[in-house]
Amino acid sequence: MAEAAFAGAAVGTAFAALYDVIKVTVIKNAKFKPISKEISGTVEALKPLIDDIIKFNKQLDLPPNETSGFDEKLKKGADLLVKCSKVHRCNFCVKPHYFDELQELDASLNGWMDILKVQHVRDVKKDKEIVRQMHQKVFGNEGNQGANNRTTLTANCDVPDKLPSLVVGLDGPLEELKKRLLSSGESLLVVTGLGGSGKTLLAQKFCHDPLVKGRFNDNIFFVTVSKPPPSVSDIVQQLYKRSRHNVPNLIDEAEAVNHLEILLNKIGGTTPILLVLDDVWAGSESLVQKFVFQRPEFKILVTSRCELQGFGPPDFAPSYHLNPLNDKNARTLFCHWASLEDGNSGISDLTVNKIVDYYKISSRAIKIVGQSLYEKPVEFWQRKLGSLSSRLSSESELLACLQSSLDALNVKLKECFIDLGSFPEDQRIPAPILIDMWMELYELNEETDAIVNLFNLTTWNLANLVITREDHNEKDGYYSEHFVTQPCLLRDLANHQSSQDPVEQRERLIMDLSGDKHPKWWKEHKEQQFNTRLLSISTDEKFSSKWFNMKLPKAEVLVLNFRSKDYALPKFVEEMENLKVLIVTNYSSIPADLRNFQLLGSLEDLRRIRLEHISIPSLSLVSLENLQKISFYNCNIDVAFSNCSTKISDLFPNLTEMNMDFCNDLVELPAEICDIETLEKLTISHCPNLRALPEEIGNLENLKGLRLRSCNSLVGLPDSICKLSNITFLDISDCNSIESLPEDIGNLRNLSKLNMKHCSSLQELPWSVSSLTRLEDVICDGKNKELWKPFLPNLPHTTIRSATSA
Repeated sequence: MAEAAFAGAAVGTAFAALYDVIKVTVIKNAKFKPISKEISGTVEALKPLIDDIIKFNKQLDLPPNETSGFDEKLKKGADLLVKCSKVHRCNFCVKPHYFDELQELDASLNGWMDILKVQHVRDVKKDKEIVRQMHQKVFGNEGNQGANNRTTLTANCDVPDKLPSLVVGLDGPLEELKKRLLSSGESLLVVTGLGGSGKTLLAQKFCHDPLVKGRFNDNIFFVTVSKPPPSVSDIVQQLYKRSRHNVPNLIDEAEAVNHLEILLNKIGGTTPILLVLDDVWAGSESLVQKFVFQRPEFKILVTSRCELQGFGPPDFAPSYHLNPLNDKNARTLFCHWASLEDGNSGISDLTVNKIVDYYKISSRAIKIVGQSLYEKPVEFWQRKLGSLSSRLSSESELLACLQSSLDALNVKLKECFIDLGSFPEDQRIPAPILIDMWMELYELNEETDAIVNLFNLTTWNLANLVITREDHNEKDGYYSEHFVTQPCLLRDLANHQSSQDPVEQRERLIMDLSGDKHPKWWKEHKEQQFNTRLLSISTDEKFSSKWFNMKLPKAEVLVLNFRSKDYALPKFVEEMENLKVLIVTNYSSIPADLRNFQLLGSLEDLRRIRLEHISIPSLSLVSLENLQKISFYNCNIDVAFSNCSTKISDLFPNLTEMNMDFCNDLVELPAEICDIETLEKLTISHCPNLRALPEEIGNLENLKGLRLRSCNSLVGLPDSICKLSNITFLDISDCNSIESLPEDIGNLRNLSKLNMKHCSSLQELPWSVSSLTRLEDVICDGKNKELWKPFLPNLPHTTIRSATSA
């Protein structure tokens, strides 16, 4: 990359010289004026190309040989123009010679313009692809997760990346969908079936089919609707992002529909487009209807638990009902998850067949029950068999029956499963949220204990763990790119578990509000005290932040999920005297203004705050003496810090951890943060505009971990970082603009792990790294490995390795 940057700088300098000559040189000879004007026009046209290509060469690490020779042409051109300006109009001897050279210069510049235009188009595409891939990696795919940095936006339009390792019973339904949507001319098809029957998996399998992918290419959009549904505006904005077009500001749904048609025209009037609307509930027919356009090659696939009505003549939506698995496929799936394939378990075929026959209405249930019986002695199987009655026929019966499968979990893991119901259906739940909740609710000693719970829930088929980071096998405590999803049937099961007690006695109180409607039980209990430890409130776009009053003296965790541009914390928060964790997540497409932040000032026990997709007017609105951790994820935080009239160290005097992930407006870390003497962990990741760290960062004498991950504009580290004598872990991975490390970095005598993966601009290491005697693990790649070789004799305990990704 240094070669590319050098070459770009050489071209830039030579071109600037030529450009300046064009501007200041007056050619008085009439013979030269026409051609000099043409050269001047060519140079003006070249300027934006040159500027962009120099930028891309540095950003994209492009080879320098593409512009080799061009700088010499530019230098000679500048010299030629200077000479021509000095030729007297009566000097007939040299005029033909110079005229030919000027024509040659103009032809050469035009030739280079054609070359650079091609390079520019390629570089723009490559730059967009890098942005798209980063967006897709973090915000996109359901199986292993654009312009807007966000992981849980209401409508994520990327097709899930991978299918499960074992998929049975969907080949026939897949062929039927292909026949009806690809061959028969139908433009809309609704797949119906019971919860957990495999509708979503069928839709995903359809999108991954080679024939479907060949037909629609990159124009396949997968939107999870669920309940409550996102607004049409939200979905349309996400479709624009996924298509890599400028996202419009939409006032209302009518304007959203108009822009949807504009987008379809931009993609192409006859270009095949597939839109999947997954998990549409009854009552959301009007939302689906707004996406129905009479245009060729625009197909819509909908999945729903029920038949959907009201789609124009003949006033119903064409549907395909997904039947439960047949006996053979159901048994195959069950035996896989119960690990009975080898036939040596000692469990009789009769027992297996009876259990499979009972649960086969739901493939999800088959997985859960199969996993619950994995490696269990025959007595467990007999007890399970004895608990079965007649065959299941409804979702309510299924949920009641699945409760018994949860009894196989230990108490804490079962509680963690039920906690997942605190979040909106079909949305990704960031792992750090669960870590914050579980650390306080269950008094865990280490964050890894919470991650182990996540893996265990995945093993039991009670959740899906999605890891989007490339080096996902690295064990470094960074979980901001880990997410959990919970299929709707399992969320129903979790909430069914939490709603068994009377509402005022529930340990978890889960409230899904539509508009400003109070829950049905509110009138009877509005004067009562609630004993809940975890309160979760989810609201939609129609909610006006007109809160009702609640008395929650025992609540330790408050989860607020909303979809609006403006949101106010509920007034009753200031009386939640035992609140330890606050989670505020905005699921709309733009950051929301958060009001009433000052209410938190009375909460003496509040230890952890996580804000996502939020804009805060000022941090000085609240002082929290016992706050230990604050996390900003995809937030607008620059104003919050710049408008802070009180020292941050006074506001949060006991803060030990601060995280800023995907915060686009962070340009320079506020120096005031460096006054927080108690800070032990500081993470700044995926902040593309962060350019510098303050010199005061050396004041963080208790800092043990510093993560500067994927901050592409960060060009270096301040020298004062070498004062951080207690730091044990430093991560500068994917900071591809860092060109050098501080000369005295060897003073970090306690540093044991350094991640410098993809630091492609780094050309050399300072000699002081040989003093890092406690350094055990260095993660790097390519040429950076070579940089370490001269120092390894002095670092006998240091291992240099590549980042793991598999």
